[in-house]
Amino acid sequence: MIIKPLDDAIIWFLNLFNISIETKFGLSVHFFIYDTIQITLLLVIMILLISYLRSYFPPERTKLILEKFKGIMGNFFGSILGVISPFCSCSSIPIFIGLVSSGVPLGITFSFLITSPIVNEAAIVMLFSTFDYKIAVLYIFFGIMVGIIGGFIIDKLKLEKYVEGFVYEIKNKNIIIPSMTQIDRLNFAKQETLDILKRVYKWIVAGVFVGSAIHGWVPDNYLVDIAGPNNPFAVIIVTILAVPLYSNVLGTIPIANALIDKGMGVGTAMSFMMATTALSLPEMMILRKVIKPKLIWIFIAITTSGIIIIGYLFNFIIGGI
Repeated sequence: MIIKPLDDAIIWFLNLFNISIETKFGLSVHFFIYDTIQITLLLVIMILLISYLRSYFPPERTKLILEKFKGIMGNFFGSILGVISPFCSCSSIPIFIGLVSSGVPLGITFSFLITSPIVNEAAIVMLFSTFDYKIAVLYIFFGIMVGIIGGFIIDKLKLEKYVEGFVYEIKNKNIIIPSMTQIDRLNFAKQETLDILKRVYKWIVAGVFVGSAIHGWVPDNYLVDIAGPNNPFAVIIVTILAVPLYSNVLGTIPIANALIDKGMGVGTAMSFMMATTALSLPEMMILRKVIKPKLIWIFIAITTSGIIIIGYLFNFIIGGI
C-alpha cells in the first residue's frame, strides 16, 4: 500500500539535498523514511482501536474464558486470545503461572504462548500495509494454526510433569474482573498505545534500517539461488538459522519484505519471521524458570517443525495463486 502524498513529500525532501531515488543510496534513504513514517502512523491508529477493544479482555477474563474449554476448541480459543492479548517475553512467566495454576490445560496455555509473539494487532497492521493481502491473511491463519496444533500435540503428550512443581502449588484467589467506564477504556487505550510504541519502536527502526539496506544495496536476484523458491532446502535452512535470533515481529516484517523483493521465496521469508519471533534464547531462559528442559526442547522441536511445514505450504499456495 502506497500513500502517494507521503511518497511525493519524501521525494521532494530528498531532492532538496540532491538525493535521487534512482541511486542505491537514495533508494535506501527513501525506503527507510517512508516505511518508518507509514508504519508509525498506521500503528498509532490501529493500536488505539485494538487496545480499546482489549480493555474488554483483561487477564482475569482471559483465564475465565480459557477455563471453560477443553480439547481442540480450547487450543483454538487459546490461540485467538493470544492474538488479542498483550505478550512479550517478560510477561510470559506470570501469564503461564496464572493460566496453569488456575486449571487451564497445559496444551491450551502453549497455544496461547506460541501464537502471541507471532500474531498481534501491531503485526496485523504491518502485514497488511507491507504485503499483498493474500500473504497477510495466510500469515495470520498459519500463525494461529501453528499455535493450535502445537498446543494440541503438547496436550496429547501429557507433559504436565515437566512443569516446575511450585506452579501447581500456587493458591488461586477468587477472580475479580475489574469494571471500567468508557473514560477508563479510552485512557487504557492511550496508555497501551504509548507503552507498545515505546517497547517496539526500536525494533521497527532497526528492521526498517536493515530492510532499506537490503532493498538498496543487495543485487537483484542475489538471494534466488540461495533462498529462492527453487531451492528445496531453503525453508529448513533459514528456519533453523533464525531460531537462535531474537527480534520482535515488527522488526522482522520490513526485513522479510526486502528479502522477498530480492528473490527469497515468500514461504521462506514467512518462516524466518515466525522462527525469529516465536523461538528466542531470552524467552527460553525465562520459561526455564517454570518448565523443565525436556519440555522446552519439545516445545522448540514442535514449533520449529510446524514453522518449516508452514513455509513449504506458503510457497506451494502462493505459487499457485
